[in-house]
Amino acid sequence: MAATDQKNEFKQRVRHWAEKLNAQVVWLGVRPMRNKWASCTTSGHLNFNVELLGLKPELWDYVIVHELLHFFVPNHGRLWKSLMRVHLGEYEGYESELKRIAHDISLQRAR
Repeated sequence: MAATDQKNEFKQRVRHWAEKLNAQVVWLGVRPMRNKWASCTTSGHLNFNVELLGLKPELWDYVIVHELLHFFVPNHGRLWKSLMRVHLGEYEGYESELKRIAHDISLQRAR
């Protein structure tokens, strides 16, 4: 799949989840990010790491839902964890997988 097709598919996935979670996305970007998978602002701006495009869609969903829930819950406390579980079930496995991938990427960059 071409990079632009993948980026469009990813953005569609973000829009799908935003609609499902009733989250108002004002701006959506996919760009290189060195130290994180995504970031958001309370004003509805979302940035996603372009490296996500090479990962499986289940990991996309984890990062997308993670960020969109921050529109409503600014931390990773009990409410946020409960909402993650409602929408993604046992999400901790995806979280662990992303941490391993990030570690591998940082090792590659260090070479």
